[in-house]
Amino acid sequence: MSMKSFPPKPWLAPEPVLILGTYDKEGRPNAMNAAWGGQWSANEIVISLGPHATTDNLALHDALTVAFATAGSMQAADYVGVVSGRKQPDKMAHTGWTAVPAEHVHAPVFTDLPMTLECRVKQRIAGADGEDFNLVAEIVNILVDERYLAADGKPDIERMQLICFDPVHWTYLRVGETLGQAFKVGLALKK
Repeated sequence: MSMKSFPPKPWLAPEPVLILGTYDKEGRPNAMNAAWGGQWSANEIVISLGPHATTDNLALHDALTVAFATAGSMQAADYVGVVSGRKQPDKMAHTGWTAVPAEHVHAPVFTDLPMTLECRVKQRIAGADGEDFNLVAEIVNILVDERYLAADGKPDIERMQLICFDPVHWTYLRVGETLGQAFKVGLALKK
């Protein structure tokens, strides 16, 4: 087998397509597409951020919502990532999304997205360049549209048609079918 080498790149794949919700100083909802994020601990997430309207808003309120983009919301989700709230304060009008206040934090919930984490900022870890930082946030509540609950009452990720970001080719992929039960399928090799 032949392997090709590449220099270090941000190719941890796939990446969730996260939509960060914050309020600006006028109380207007803002959304940002953030692809570099993940689970930090059982009830905390981490998101890599640079200088954005969202980071300005986080300086005002240590709260945000984190929702998951879907195949149906892909165009608007991409839009909130390529258009800055600093330059286009009314950018939310272009998405067609409805924003309502979160239940537990001072941040908007975009009801067009099926699952939202309500979060409080716990820590900002400075990046090497002085502008970027890693935001560690505590999940204080999870909201799920009841249309996307499975028979067991938990979120049905497959039915949500979540999308992920392919950082190699800069494309969006739909999360696919269930292949097996995690932490069980491999037990057959123990024999």
